[in-house]
Amino acid sequence: MTSPHIVLVHCHDLGKYVGCYGAAVDTPRIDDLADNGVRFDRHFVTAPQCSPSRSSLLTGRHPHQNGMLGLAHADWELHDDEHLLPELLAEAGYETHLFGLQHVTEYPDRLGYDRIHTEQPLTAETPPSIHETARARTVADEFATMATAGDHDDPFFASVGFFELHRVGENGHFGFEGDRYETPDPETVDPLEFLPDRPGIRSDIAAMQGMLSAIDDGIGTVLDALEDAGLADDTLVVFTTEHGLAMPRAKGSCFDPGIEATLLLRYPGVLESGRVVDDLVSNVDVFSTLLDVADVELPELEVDDGGIAGRSFAPLLLDDEDGYEPRDRVFAGMTWHDRYNPTRAIRTERWKYVRNFWHLPAVYLTTDIYCSDAGREVHEDCYGEQRAYEELYDLEADPLEQNNLVAGDGPDDPDLERTRDRLREELREWMDETNDPLLEGPVLPGDWDAISLSSTDGRR
Repeated sequence: MTSPHIVLVHCHDLGKYVGCYGAAVDTPRIDDLADNGVRFDRHFVTAPQCSPSRSSLLTGRHPHQNGMLGLAHADWELHDDEHLLPELLAEAGYETHLFGLQHVTEYPDRLGYDRIHTEQPLTAETPPSIHETARARTVADEFATMATAGDHDDPFFASVGFFELHRVGENGHFGFEGDRYETPDPETVDPLEFLPDRPGIRSDIAAMQGMLSAIDDGIGTVLDALEDAGLADDTLVVFTTEHGLAMPRAKGSCFDPGIEATLLLRYPGVLESGRVVDDLVSNVDVFSTLLDVADVELPELEVDDGGIAGRSFAPLLLDDEDGYEPRDRVFAGMTWHDRYNPTRAIRTERWKYVRNFWHLPAVYLTTDIYCSDAGREVHEDCYGEQRAYEELYDLEADPLEQNNLVAGDGPDDPDLERTRDRLREELREWMDETNDPLLEGPVLPGDWDAISLSSTDGRR
């Protein structure tokens, strides 16, 4: 198989909030991509936050392995010796392009792209003039110009990053810019099943749907450009996001709405159209899969932290059963965001076990959610109680994860106790194998040496 062009389209804070996953929204171009490609129904991310999760896409490693334990604009950076997806593809002969946002590093030149087409925005606090360069419709147009401008004799890899659905902060309030996009009447939108049906939540859902229309348009522009350039049949298109919706009990949490993510792949004539995969996969696997499809070997790492954590699911897509190793569990976690929130989780087909390592509210809200209409509707619900140090959910009986089966003094049922103990041990083994710093105690923020004060004799 000839190495295809690869177009990786990604956006902020989407989760699986698109029509092809059952959401009551109008996303015709995204749905068309799913109809003509492969949809992964149980795709989860390594972290319910931006930079750490994105770091897994680029390295095939968990955030605590590659150094991205917090946000890129908050003193966290990838380790210097990490092997990055665009760098590896460039070394294999790919021409590599970055369009729109990346939000993995404050130093985008280190990512290994041959050409960076867009000034790099970072967060909602970034000046609005910078955000404009990463809006979906703008970024998609930039990609279309590149795609239709050349012969592309050599394969190319294009990372196409959209700013939407990120909240934007102004005067202490974070919203989805409902006055910028065409939004439906809040009374007409469907509520989210994992949240109560309250006015502030409805207004945010409506504004979010306006932003979503821009993502759908951007996807359409990318697909049309490939068709117009005669590249569609030779291109693997991947569409994903880094974590769940920027809503309570989603972004910033290890509940399924926080770690679930869209994953759609299209490669005409190679991947089966309309296929739905319900295998457990992690976004840490996308790295290995794309290298596999491009016929690029995984890097050899001399590390003691488990090395490459992802495994290729290309054999699953190409019906090579002998080469495919299905997952029976995925891992996720969070350490730093706008504050310390150290959490690790293991999810199987039926069970979710979460270990919390700090004194935390019942549901942690990132600042952009806390200072939103939706966040204000649930402040008391989320911050009125302290979260348990251990959580266990039966996802078959309790898919919304409302009933922690090991709350209080622990389970009375011996079977539940055995399940808790088994998952607890599997999580600890994984943390040990990947050299998770939480096993050694609290993780200090960012570059602690730079921000600590030294005593006169040089000791801290």
